Amino acid sequence: MAKRLGRRKFLLYGSATLGTSLLLKACGSNETTSTTSETPGNSAVPVAASSGDTIKVGILHSLSGTMAISETTVVDAELLAIKEINKAGGVLGKQIEVVKEDGASDWPTFAEKAEKLIDKDKVRTIFGCWTSASRKAVKDVFESKNHMLWYPVQYEGQECSKNIFYTGAAPNQQIEPAVDWLLQNKGKEFFLVGSDYVFPRTANTIIKEQLKAKGGKTVGEDYLPLGNTEVTPIITKIKQALPNGGVIFNSLNGDSNVAFFKQMQGAGLGPDKYPVMSVSIAEEEVRQIGKDFLVGHYAAWNYFQTVDTPANKKFVKAFKAEYGKDRVTNDPMEAAYIMVYLWKQAVEKAGTADDLEAIRKAAIGQKFNAPEGLVQMSPNHHISKTVRIGQVRDDGLFNIIWTSNGPVNPIPWNQYVSATKGYACDWTDPNKGGKYKVQGS
Repeated sequence: MAKRLGRRKFLLYGSATLGTSLLLKACGSNETTSTTSETPGNSAVPVAASSGDTIKVGILHSLSGTMAISETTVVDAELLAIKEINKAGGVLGKQIEVVKEDGASDWPTFAEKAEKLIDKDKVRTIFGCWTSASRKAVKDVFESKNHMLWYPVQYEGQECSKNIFYTGAAPNQQIEPAVDWLLQNKGKEFFLVGSDYVFPRTANTIIKEQLKAKGGKTVGEDYLPLGNTEVTPIITKIKQALPNGGVIFNSLNGDSNVAFFKQMQGAGLGPDKYPVMSVSIAEEEVRQIGKDFLVGHYAAWNYFQTVDTPANKKFVKAFKAEYGKDRVTNDPMEAAYIMVYLWKQAVEKAGTADDLEAIRKAAIGQKFNAPEGLVQMSPNHHISKTVRIGQVRDDGLFNIIWTSNGPVNPIPWNQYVSATKGYACDWTDPNKGGKYKVQGS
């Protein structure tokens, strides 16, 4: 049974914040009512009832179960963006109305809730999912109904859907630069640790091919069922495969990371000899796991709270004002925040919230001065992103130790994996679409 740490954390701080100054519709109800919420330092603020002059959107994330440790924070960021947009006059002069659903860390539930939001609630778009398992579960729903999903989390690539906009990193914008940096700075021998579902397994397939091409070596590979905390066997295998130290590439998700880092420290496997590079550990996870277990380890992202840009300072200030000064921001939250704005800009360029084909066309080329830096939506429905590597410091935030030379263009189809080498995606050309062979490749 999946450990329910994430749900307890959500109950502590998440549920009190989700309704602030937003148009919220109770799930499963046909009536929108006025509600109130409390945020630290603020008195209860009424939420306006729907006037009928609104644009309805869905939010679909895990508010319970093992993934709630991460996904509730993404909801907070999406709701902050919606609140800001509504306060500034809305979209096409209309306020955004939110219908929120809980995927409950269960992939069939995600598909069921996506169908409900589209068919019953008649939302115009959905912001949602974290794991690739949940995204894969809903992908057929969005494609069969020709609807629209905005997905905010870094992922394994090997996908390019007309019905999904991806604002997290493709592998060439996170995983591949992290491997290159580790090979140059930390060693050639890698042990791969991941949760047992599509993202970690596909990511590790890419890493193994990249290591072969770059002179590295995979000395071990192991997986845990999502939510499983029995990490002792993995620690034992790491010690056997890397008796003198080496690189650990970590794609565990959810509660499993809590046990992993605590037992790594308990076994004496510190970052000096066993540096861990994580691709699903960010500021919020550090806060919840405990910074003392993570100081000195690494993460690869496009955004950290410590990014020094005017847009980020504004974002962090607004987030803390909304949810409390002790809260932190992170990469998936930033990607979730900016995707709401990119959707808004696309709707306004299209001049309609109802014609999804017009919005899809209008989304391509959209630019946004994001907290991470300038991003732009590509014809493959992914965005350009700056790549950064951070090291956990004593205060639980990240010291940014490496940054790419500007935004990196997204490559959904991996160029290390033989089955997809030479392929690309372009939704502006009907002769190309989701997967086509590049001439000369």
